[in-house]
Amino acid sequence: MPERAPVRIAFTNIPRRLWAGGHNYQRNLFEALNRHAPGSVTPVLFAGTADDSEEITALAGIPAVEVVRSPVFDHAATGLARATDLARAIAFGLDGPAIAEFRTRKIDMVFESARFFGWRLPFPAIAWFPDFQHRLLPHLFSRSAYWRRDLGFRIQLASGRHVMLSSASALGDLKKFYPGLLNAVSVVRFATEPPASLLATNPSDVIASYGLPPCYFYLPNQFWRHKNHQLVVDALDLLKRRGLDVVVAASGSTLDFREPGLFDAMMQDVKARGLETNFRHLGMIPLDHVYALLRASAALINPSECEGWSTTVEEAKSFGVPMLLSGLEVHREQTEGRARYFGIHDAEALAEHMSQVARSADPGIVRDLLPNLDERVKAFVADFVGLTADVMKNPGAP
Repeated sequence: MPERAPVRIAFTNIPRRLWAGGHNYQRNLFEALNRHAPGSVTPVLFAGTADDSEEITALAGIPAVEVVRSPVFDHAATGLARATDLARAIAFGLDGPAIAEFRTRKIDMVFESARFFGWRLPFPAIAWFPDFQHRLLPHLFSRSAYWRRDLGFRIQLASGRHVMLSSASALGDLKKFYPGLLNAVSVVRFATEPPASLLATNPSDVIASYGLPPCYFYLPNQFWRHKNHQLVVDALDLLKRRGLDVVVAASGSTLDFREPGLFDAMMQDVKARGLETNFRHLGMIPLDHVYALLRASAALINPSECEGWSTTVEEAKSFGVPMLLSGLEVHREQTEGRARYFGIHDAEALAEHMSQVARSADPGIVRDLLPNLDERVKAFVADFVGLTADVMKNPGAP
């Protein structure tokens, strides 16, 4: 009996500077599929001609991944382009230029993330809803951005897409905000196993290159309002006034189309409080540096006001890094209670956790991947591959 050909799934590139979590999710998924289910799926990544060449080259280097660069996918993550793509997909029932590319590359299935390809899409499709931030934190969206995002979700649901979520918490939100849906829905909790190539960098060298002390906390979140960096600055202020000098190293993009001046305003606040040596923003740093800083940190901090299934938390879990997390339902689900939690407005609680961890931390420790990680990643891959098989058999079935 001949072997079944791999399912060719179209993915749209997610630039790291626009959404680091989404970029890392796709990279991790591609690597995990190759490692644990070779020959089951061929990820075909459609990227814009202006997307970062180094990022695309790294993704193309993952075995079985095919990359297509086309102007059809230029700037697909910007608000204006999303509005144009959505309008075309609604008016004509399909995003013609994208569909033509998919046909040329003999695509079997489409993975929709932040782009709707039309209710007449001639391929089975999975719609990934990472979170429902616009419904949970509507004040962070302009009226047009809110309705564009919500309309996109509603049209994907009305088009019969099989919806993929990353947590039971997100499933509760989906049922709450879109009651009566008939779509098939799957919860696929991801796990991450960084490749050895990204773990070869010596953490001591990275720590020294950024001028960090041996004991520091790590905050690798994109600088968006809902990521709640301000709470960390407030906690550092409380600690400094109590005579405890604690350092937080933050990294990630400072770009937020919704609020372009946020980063500069916050860094001015850091300077006004005399916290320049306590809150260190390192900018966008290489991924091997991210892992080096994570592995050697006293703890990961994620103060976010909204998450779907945090990539940074999942990466900390992979190494057994202690975690200080906002008390979101999804954070508790993701860590199964094995973290320290604080309210999203409770700088006092965060400061107390930081104080306790800083006083007991071993600054010389560098953590390796945990032995149970392989089984978690295998389970993630099995769930994803099972989902693709179901969708191929029953596209759009409730």
